[in-house]
Amino acid sequence: MNNLIRLVEGQACIVCDDPWQLDAEADAPLILPLTVWRERQPAAVLEGRAVSADGLLLQVDDEPEALQPFLASLPLIAIDFPSFRDGRGYSQAYLLRTRLGWRGELRAVGDVLRDQLAHMRQCGFDAFAVRADKSLEDALKGLQGLSVLYGRSVIEPRPLFRRGRHKEESRS
Repeated sequence: MNNLIRLVEGQACIVCDDPWQLDAEADAPLILPLTVWRERQPAAVLEGRAVSADGLLLQVDDEPEALQPFLASLPLIAIDFPSFRDGRGYSQAYLLRTRLGWRGELRAVGDVLRDQLAHMRQCGFDAFAVRADKSLEDALKGLQGLSVLYGRSVIEPRPLFRRGRHKEESRS
């Protein structure tokens, strides 16, 4: 996949050799929509006894909870952003990380732009397939935003008012 940024030990890196593809015609590891992914998997993968060769594409109308039986079998989950105005992918990522405990690669794909990256990171994304017509070097700057977070996130589950109180309590 082109135009990919991945977080490695908290640092954003441009990835030049990512094998994953969304195009079903490609001769590479595929990222497939949930229904297609299920059809292509052997029983061992569906039962959680083997890891799939395919990644999964979670689309805006898919429920993250539907992935729970397959989480141990997935090498990668990509969440589709069909439009930068569509925020459902943020909620899906947050649910996967917090409620379902997904620890593998969580990739944002689709209409992914610089201004979204810091927010996506807070929701649990650790890879970003930036739209092909955008600069990766410029997009990297988007991960430097948000110096102070007021609400809770995957990275910092305590809201700001709790963090301030916690600092006061630790001084006592």
